[in-house]
Amino acid sequence: MVTISGPERNWEEKLREQNPFEDPLRFTRPAPPCTLVIFGASGDLTKRKLVPALYSLSCDRRLPRGFRVVGVSRTPLSDEQFREKMKSAVQAADEAGPLDEGEWSGLARSLSYLSGDAGDAATYQRLRGKLGEGNVLFYLATQPSQYQPIVAGLGGEGLSQGAGWRRLVVEKPFGQDLESARSLNQALQRVFAESQIYRIHHYLGKETVQNILAFRFGNGIFEPLWNRRYVNHVQITAAESIGVEQRGAFYQEVGALRDMIQNHLLQVMATIAMEPAAVYQADAVRDERAKLLRSVRVLKPEEVSLHAVAGQYGPARVGGVEVPGFRSEPGVTPESQTDTYAALTLLVDNWRWAGVPFYLRTGKRLPKRVTEIAIEFHAAPHAPFADSHDALAVAPNLLILRIQPEEGISLRFVAKRPGRRMWLRPVSMDFNYGSSFGARPPSAYETLLLDAMLGDPTLYIRQDAVEASWGVVQPILEEWANRRFEFPNYAAGTWGPVAADEMLARQGHVWRRP
Repeated sequence: MVTISGPERNWEEKLREQNPFEDPLRFTRPAPPCTLVIFGASGDLTKRKLVPALYSLSCDRRLPRGFRVVGVSRTPLSDEQFREKMKSAVQAADEAGPLDEGEWSGLARSLSYLSGDAGDAATYQRLRGKLGEGNVLFYLATQPSQYQPIVAGLGGEGLSQGAGWRRLVVEKPFGQDLESARSLNQALQRVFAESQIYRIHHYLGKETVQNILAFRFGNGIFEPLWNRRYVNHVQITAAESIGVEQRGAFYQEVGALRDMIQNHLLQVMATIAMEPAAVYQADAVRDERAKLLRSVRVLKPEEVSLHAVAGQYGPARVGGVEVPGFRSEPGVTPESQTDTYAALTLLVDNWRWAGVPFYLRTGKRLPKRVTEIAIEFHAAPHAPFADSHDALAVAPNLLILRIQPEEGISLRFVAKRPGRRMWLRPVSMDFNYGSSFGARPPSAYETLLLDAMLGDPTLYIRQDAVEASWGVVQPILEEWANRRFEFPNYAAGTWGPVAADEMLARQGHVWRRP
């Protein structure tokens, strides 16, 4: 177990003693007074993520003085009804912890509500009356179809400019393909400048994803190994044990490739594989991330069937319970061709990674919920312990970066078993955030909301990176749209279709079973 002790812990504690409300390792700059306007305030994202994150920031004394929230949605609600709904949401949130009534009452006073339709100019006129001339952060927590009408409404009332700063946070998905992403961007930039637009990918706000940069570029041990000479292949997995829940109608229009790989896993891959930035500043980091995405080899139409696998889960008995297949979920058509599983083999055409396969996979109804990056290194060039009677004893070294459910890092290496004989076995050295730092890591939305208030876009996605990631998946989307799959092709509770295993087997590799 990795822990902080000695001078390092003393240094950290001394800083906390000087100011108990400031964490010396995070969020050291105070945010200026501002108003957060949430469009879609009665929706699922606001209740599950945004308001619980604001409550946690309030408890940690991270919200600025004079902070206000204006919720905007079509649902008729009074200010008090909105506050009660948000209180219930915080109480139901896992990451917020037990509700502190005193803390909540302070945050609740900052909440107000405006009922109005996104396509009605009167909504924005009334919103102007609520805002005044201070700093404003607009958050689009609505269906993507509402993005352009809302931005047009803000522009029509001149709300994108003011005496203070004005910023716009746009949730994923940013478009449905390359063309629509470009069209959406043009619509946004008719009202907001690129420097005002914050495209959010919550994976980049997760502690372990951020820690990839610290792990690589803050240590002299690992970065020299981070290349084709030492790395055999990389696996990036985002598995979910649940199905589509009550979102079948929505999910059927999106699918796993769009929902997870284009939006999340390609950004994780870019963070893993990017070149070192000269400084840890927004433009420098985002330049390198976008450069990596532009280096990903785009599959030709005839290559898609070899290097991209689509899957859809069928019915099965999981944990003693009968689980329906995707086509039997509410809102899903019986002949749906939507992918609930997607796996890709990608190559990066640059000097660092030439020839190293990156395997990306994501799926619904897999055996467990886990998101991780597994970096397998080349085996030792000579194995003098081949008679150790343990096939795993000569397994290659493996570095695993766990994103969820528990954030941490594990390094697998080989050690001798106790005893007279030279028998080997793999062992792991583990780092866990909770046990090492003794504190709850902030949620991704806490980090990203605060960054937007501070004007720090480092963990947000720039338009060139959005277009580069759509460029990677575009030929796959087009090929899959013109192909009829024999779905379902994997049972709920399994690790996906056989074709995904065969894809790796052709390269001499196998998927990890976390």
